[in-house]
Amino acid sequence: MSLSEITSRLHKAETESGRPVGSTRLIAVSKVQPNERVEAVLQQGHRLFGENKVQEAAGKWPNFRERFDNVQLHLLGPLQTNKARQAIGLFDAIHSLDRPKLANTLARLAQETGDCPDLFVQVNTGEEPQKAGILPADADAFIAECRGMDLPVVGLMCIPPVNEEPSLHFALLAKIAARNGIDGLSMGMSADFEKAVSFGATHVRVGSAIFGARDYG
Repeated sequence: MSLSEITSRLHKAETESGRPVGSTRLIAVSKVQPNERVEAVLQQGHRLFGENKVQEAAGKWPNFRERFDNVQLHLLGPLQTNKARQAIGLFDAIHSLDRPKLANTLARLAQETGDCPDLFVQVNTGEEPQKAGILPADADAFIAECRGMDLPVVGLMCIPPVNEEPSLHFALLAKIAARNGIDGLSMGMSADFEKAVSFGATHVRVGSAIFGARDYG
């Protein structure tokens, strides 16, 4: 499937949900994709990309940013505290703020550098023990704690369990965001982004449907 086909589907979902066309931002998830595929999407004019690992992004994006204007890069995967300083210099947004220790590290670095990417709190809506994220019952307190540190929390992010109806998780994330006065909702991937749009997603994360299947070698 091409970028233009995904964009068309996204705009159709916005229209059908009574939302303005363009109100949902498409993050092209370029993790583990070869540079030629990423460049092809850049050549088509797309400028918002997502990566899962700091090191991979550091090796890939400085060169692309020299050649293409207005590229925005979002970190979607887990962030180790020892990579936080590097992440602040690389990313425009981090979607995986998932624990107090990371919040404290980002707050300290923000004070030190005078800069901090936009932050999305990752909520473990399925309460899966193997998955990162703040539990729904703890989300309000954690958001308040982050705000108390002057961290720029602009949104929430979730990854629904693979064997459950994603709508339940999108609805829960939207409810937590609404009661905390948060506008950003990073939810929905290749298989369910249209459903996420109907629940108010502001950012959808689509990878293989744009670039083709990943080869993990």
